[in-house]
Amino acid sequence: MIIRQEYLDQLKLLKDQKVIKVITGIRRSGKSTLLKFFRDELEKQGIKKSQIQSFNFEEEKNVELRDWRTLHQIIEKKLVPTEINYIFLDEIQKVDNFEEVVDSLFVKENVDLYITGSNAFLLSGELSTLLTGRYISLHLLPFSFKEFAEMYPDEQNEDRLFEKYLTHSSFPEVITLSKVNEKLGSNYLRDLYDTVVNKDIAERYKIRNETDFARVVKFVFNSVGTPISARNIANALKLKNNSIFHGTVINYLKYLTKSYLIYPVSRYDIKGKKLLTTNDKYYVVDLGLRNILLGNSPKSDIGHRLENIVYLELLRRGDGEIFVGKNEDSEVDFIVQKISGERVYYQVAYQVNDRPETLERELLPFKKIRDNYPKILLTMDLVPEEFNGVKKINVVDWLLEK
Repeated sequence: MIIRQEYLDQLKLLKDQKVIKVITGIRRSGKSTLLKFFRDELEKQGIKKSQIQSFNFEEEKNVELRDWRTLHQIIEKKLVPTEINYIFLDEIQKVDNFEEVVDSLFVKENVDLYITGSNAFLLSGELSTLLTGRYISLHLLPFSFKEFAEMYPDEQNEDRLFEKYLTHSSFPEVITLSKVNEKLGSNYLRDLYDTVVNKDIAERYKIRNETDFARVVKFVFNSVGTPISARNIANALKLKNNSIFHGTVINYLKYLTKSYLIYPVSRYDIKGKKLLTTNDKYYVVDLGLRNILLGNSPKSDIGHRLENIVYLELLRRGDGEIFVGKNEDSEVDFIVQKISGERVYYQVAYQVNDRPETLERELLPFKKIRDNYPKILLTMDLVPEEFNGVKKINVVDWLLEK
């Protein structure tokens, strides 16, 4: 089992700080496992078991605790009055009026509170208002390539391993099962997809036309890295006597985003220095989930899949806000806008060596940018190069931080 050290280190730093630690992420991304490792760490530091209370509300034994009053009474009864108590509430969104429990526990001086959820609803609406200035969020994604590689210690060929990463799932449990039997991993992934789409989304938001919803999901998955809008999705899916309203599509995109199945990235006008409000790009949380709907041909749509991986890695690194850059009639795949005001530009291409026209196309957007911030071209080419200040880096080396 891979210890996700970077996330664990963040929790260690936050220990005993008077903020609620909110851990978010799609189902099965490793939130519960991370909390288990952290609880083990607490015990190694000498924290007594009596000071730790942990509840996973997906477990059958905790169904009765989904009533917030019952849950609150049980927790409060077990609190050690003279010590710091570490309370872990896993998948808290399943508890009715869970914000009441969170608020009541937070105000206690001897409680250090950790909560997780698989839906962005956790940080929206009333809870967000309630917790303003009182929480810090930690967002988990499926395995990075570096973590994926750790699962295959006997594979020394990094390029071959990366090809597998491009075409398989990076959910921890899917990888574990696939190492035993590929079919087991595939079945688990399909069940996960069905749970997120049909239970977390369709049931929660009472979607009546599941066929239309499935069509929108497939369209978005097939449009990774392509600017799209609710209106052009609706137009593209319009069939004879079977229309779908763009307002409905807007809601579907919102539901998919809130369940962390997809991530929208807004476009930024570099020359005009303004955020554009139309035609976002979308990236899927895991390429394995995408393959369920679209198939798994190793060479199909490899450029967009590579772009998807780079986006997720930028999101993991958390160096700043991520945008798609528009500059007149050209586009920069990603801009990372740092809090300091500095930025980094990224272009992503499969290969440019021995293809002068491809290299020129990828460098052109950089040439139109007038500032001196770092500009990076990520490709599968093995040899690093530099072109008038633009650094070309092998994407595998970049993902492994070599």
